[in-house]
Parts: sequence; C-alpha cells; structure tokens
Amino acid sequence: MKFTPRNLAFAAVVGAAYCALTVLLAPISFGVVQFRVSEALCILPAFMPVTSWGLWIGCALANFFGGYGAPDIVFGSLATLGSALCAAALAKNQPQPLHFGRCILVCAMPVLWNAPIVGAVIAWSTGAFWSALPLTALQLAVEEAGVLFIIGLPLMKLLPRSRAFMSLARA
Repeated sequence: MKFTPRNLAFAAVVGAAYCALTVLLAPISFGVVQFRVSEALCILPAFMPVTSWGLWIGCALANFFGGYGAPDIVFGSLATLGSALCAAALAKNQPQPLHFGRCILVCAMPVLWNAPIVGAVIAWSTGAFWSALPLTALQLAVEEAGVLFIIGLPLMKLLPRSRAFMSLARA
C-alpha cells in the first residue's frame, strides 16, 4: 500500500463520501435498523487498498453523529477498517475484474465484521446485552448483506469496465 499524496487524497475523498452519504441518509443509517448505503463503498479497497483508511475515518466521523456514542465511534469504525483491510487482502495480486467468487467474499467482509461488532454495540446500548445480541447481530447481517449484495456486488462488476476508474485505481 503506497501512501502517495494522490492515494491519500483518494482515500480522503472516499472517507468524505462515506461520511456524507451516511449523514445525509441519517434516518436509515443510524438506529436499531441500519441500511447504510455508504457501506457499498467498502468494496473499493479491492481496487485501491489505501481507501481502507479513508473508510475508517469516514465511518468514525459518521458515527460521531449517530446515537451510540464512543463505543460505536471506536468499535464500529474498527469493524469497517477490519472489513476493508480483508477486502484489500482478498483482491491483492488478483487480476481485475475479480472472479465472481472472490467478489462474493469481498462483499461478505463487511457483513462478517459489522454484524457481531456493531450488533454488540447496539445490544450493549439496550441494557440487555446477552438477550439482544443475537437479534441485533442477525438483523445487522441481513441489512448489511442487502446493501453489499444489491449495490456493492454490481459495482464490483461494473467498476472494472470503467477506464477512468481503473486508471485511478492503478495509479
């Protein structure tokens, strides 16, 4: 992962986009029911690994505006960073466009990371952690999978067809 000024700028733009999308769509981005459209951006590290760091900062800033406080700011953004770094690792040294099975794995990373971690943050806020955890984790997994497989997966197949995007990703 090269931290050139251009790559850092690209990561910053992705982070800003994540934060802006999350806050603009706040009614569906925060709360027990979370349909964060911005999570579809979590596929970008498969093309440009440095965007993992932008997603992390963007998620932390967005969670600052959410209702779950410091635990969500810290653990929610770390879940996004973990999933983004895994997505980057899955695509490392792979030809673009990625094989469909690998695209599925990349899209599954945010589901696998966010469901238990953010589910735990939400369950903790209810005051009934152990009884709420299974339901909140399952609900977040379904919502996250919806975003990633309805929006993210088609983007993973379409973005490599864009010469402009791929020239940015390769730089």
